[in-house]
Amino acid sequence: MMRTLLAALGAALLIASPCAAQDTTGADAGMAMDQAMAGRMVEDLHMVMTPRYPASPADSARADAIVTQVRRTLARYRDVRAAVADGYTAFLPRVRQPVYHYTSYANAARARRTFDIARPTSLLYRPDGSGGFTLIGVMYTAQRGASLEELDRRIPLSIARWHQHVNWCLPPAGERRRWLETRDGAPVFGPKSPIATREACDAVGGRFVPQLFGWMVHVQAFESDDPAVIWSHAGHD
Repeated sequence: MMRTLLAALGAALLIASPCAAQDTTGADAGMAMDQAMAGRMVEDLHMVMTPRYPASPADSARADAIVTQVRRTLARYRDVRAAVADGYTAFLPRVRQPVYHYTSYANAARARRTFDIARPTSLLYRPDGSGGFTLIGVMYTAQRGASLEELDRRIPLSIARWHQHVNWCLPPAGERRRWLETRDGAPVFGPKSPIATREACDAVGGRFVPQLFGWMVHVQAFESDDPAVIWSHAGHD
């Protein structure tokens, strides 16, 4: 389902607002990103995806219209300086990543109430090898309690699969060294841990987070004309 952990993990951590800081601190994000660069997440334990609805011509037309509008209204962000000028900030810019998320926290807050194609939560950039960035797509988010019907109204579930990050066990606050703990060859904490219940997390002295922020979906509208790439949440390898 997911060809790299970074795409999913970065999305999950990016949309944290100050009021969510008790769940994931900046230090936690940095250590989790280090884990992300090392391999895959235990997807079935730590990711929930929306079901695939039956396809329909109306949904295909609506998805095509979304892609067209994304390309028309957000093309100015091909220049990352325009994104920064409009309030988008890089997530962990000093950590080497295959794709960098530039996030607007104002847009993230707005997305909890309404869907606006012209105001994505994040812009997705791939390094171009010469110190610059190439815009490949955008990420939209929705509140964590959004129903399938609400998500389908935003972007059709027959075309895209929204995803959400769940059941994380984190080290106690301030104990960054514990990110390095392993048991039977697997990390004790974070996205690659086999721990996915509060009881198991309590047993290792961790902090259990049942749901990391809200729903999210990627639209790689600038990377390809292939719908399989455009609507893949794992299009960041």
